[in-house]
Amino acid sequence: MTPQIEPPDVVRLEQCVAGGGVAVFPSDTVYGVCCDPEDEQAAQRLYELKGRPAARPAAVMFFALEPALAALPELTDTERRALQALLPGPVTLLLANRAQRFAPACRTDPVTLGLRVPELPQPLHGLSSFTGAIMQSSANLSGQPDARSLVEVPDSILAGADLVLDGGELPGMPSTVIDLRDYDAARRWQILREGALSSAEVQRMLPC
Repeated sequence: MTPQIEPPDVVRLEQCVAGGGVAVFPSDTVYGVCCDPEDEQAAQRLYELKGRPAARPAAVMFFALEPALAALPELTDTERRALQALLPGPVTLLLANRAQRFAPACRTDPVTLGLRVPELPQPLHGLSSFTGAIMQSSANLSGQPDARSLVEVPDSILAGADLVLDGGELPGMPSTVIDLRDYDAARRWQILREGALSSAEVQRMLPC
């Protein structure tokens, strides 16, 4: 039987993140590791667990679109339409970070924000009640394969995390990374990594 994310799991995740902890969690693509996107000490712990270079950015994830839009009031109407077309979904969107939010996640590129809003399958739908933001990266050692199950998450990450949530076996294909930083000015976008959503689907979904 596929594990379900239940309300008590979400409460534990909220408490972990709010308390400066690091958690392993399931998404619509692969397992991730997350923390408070405003907590630099927690971000450093996350990076140390992964062996991730300190300068590389991480994405900020919301579990529903409405909280994401509310947290980014500086988005233009054009950008909002693009987000509404693509999210929730298995994509990471690079946006102009005009207000320079979530500095621990953006690292050395404060003017760029990576945004994720997963399309949660039914067993993980309970996560949608988590209304805050998390800083997240894949639950693997830097440069190693992504984990589609907890068995594939490195033991060192599982042991170092303050919370581990089991969502069963996931699709295993990472998110498609789409650069939208020029979308408002020039309706120009670029796929930096093709993953779970094809370039043809992105072309179909994005408003002209």
